[in-house]
Amino acid sequence: MVGTIYKNVFRPEATAIKFKDSTVTYRQLDENVTGYANFLKKLGIKAGERVILSCTNSPEFIYSYFGVVRNGAIIVPINLLLTMEEIAYLIKDSEAKYMIIHPIILQKAKITKETIQNALDIEVIVLDEELKNSICELESVEFEDFADQNEISTFLYTSGTTGKQKAAMLTHRNLVFNAEQCRLGLKGVPEDNYMCVLPMFHVFAFTACVLMPLWAGAAITILESFQPKEVVESLLRDKITVFMGVPAMYVVLLEAGKNSSGFPDLRLAVSGGAALPVEIFRQAKDILKLPIVEGYGLTEASPAVCFNPLDGVQKEGSIGLPLPHQQCRIVDENNVELPVNQVGELAVWGDNVMQGYFRQEEETRRALADGWLLTGDMAKKDEEGYIYIVDRKKDMVIVGGLNVYPREVEEVIYQYSKVKEAAVIGLDDKLRGEYVKAFVVLKEGETCSSKELLRYMKERLAVYKLPREIEFIASLPKNSTGKIMKRWLKEQ
Repeated sequence: MVGTIYKNVFRPEATAIKFKDSTVTYRQLDENVTGYANFLKKLGIKAGERVILSCTNSPEFIYSYFGVVRNGAIIVPINLLLTMEEIAYLIKDSEAKYMIIHPIILQKAKITKETIQNALDIEVIVLDEELKNSICELESVEFEDFADQNEISTFLYTSGTTGKQKAAMLTHRNLVFNAEQCRLGLKGVPEDNYMCVLPMFHVFAFTACVLMPLWAGAAITILESFQPKEVVESLLRDKITVFMGVPAMYVVLLEAGKNSSGFPDLRLAVSGGAALPVEIFRQAKDILKLPIVEGYGLTEASPAVCFNPLDGVQKEGSIGLPLPHQQCRIVDENNVELPVNQVGELAVWGDNVMQGYFRQEEETRRALADGWLLTGDMAKKDEEGYIYIVDRKKDMVIVGGLNVYPREVEEVIYQYSKVKEAAVIGLDDKLRGEYVKAFVVLKEGETCSSKELLRYMKERLAVYKLPREIEFIASLPKNSTGKIMKRWLKEQ
């Protein structure tokens, strides 16, 4: 079960969590989680009820998450950047009765518990000192864990790139199974020390930086947010062995860590959450000396699906091979599997795949075909089974009837020495259907014109793939997990 995942390799006095100047052992972790679970039970939270969790990266996030699911209730972690209107939608959609919130969020928003309760019509539990004292004062009683592995433990709302957000329903089994897949694929051991700087409300962080380390009996060093200098210092000072990041983080780390001679304790750096440009992959290995591998996942698969093998060939631009006990295939629009090197939609199958979307039967039918999850990502598979993501199905640009994959264009732009970041989108064109537009961020101190960049691209891309427009901007809009928000660029 998710709420007791750390008991797989239970070493009572070993370090489970490091946060700021404090250290939490596995024994203390279990005591804290049991205390939270008891407190929430006495508060009246029952099996099946939905509980919103709005919390910063902290031990309290873990205690709250595990405390809720040990009662059989369903946790609903939410993005900390959401507006009150967006939170109201999630509360209504999930039918949540309770909301757990960290006091720092209230302070930053300059809002009170009572204001939220009145505005959103929900019972609010603040993770303040008063609550912690109440938990400590509870009588120590034997807690009976909820034990049905096949019940829903978590609602995770998709990023909402199209329309309203949907709640992917993940079971206890989904998440524990995926934690074990990650442990096997990334060779997790109790001696590891994982850095968790990705936001815990995101499934990549929670599964790969929290569940997997605790399942393996390892330690987690928690950072509240991504501050490049702080991350580099922690990698060295805290002897981090495993780092998980998104591509945008590696772009920034290339600047922050360029004077570093490497990270001697780091055995593995993983990139996920979005496609890692090949040029950034090369620079991270050459400049930062990072033992970097690219992986792939999605919320609906708990999330990890593929990783480049640690003890095998790592192929540039590939998301690698399916994790243990994971099946992947490339299919056409009729869900028929395609031959090697043909582009189609990536479909995945395994015990990590969600049960469906909460009260979204039509969306569930579209996403799940005979148990296979249709990812919405266009991909191809080579002769050795390595998978390459070509682009998002919805991001594909059709120029005069010809398919243009934005990622292919972005890869070429990234290779130009003056470029720091790039994003390519398709815009409506009355004559040709769509045309290609590129947004480009230059490295500090560099100057470049559209003509100069196009001249470089013409030698590497077919004419129909070339951007009609190139706009140079100071920075690309990103969400809280570091993904470039192409929908926002289109709307602008």
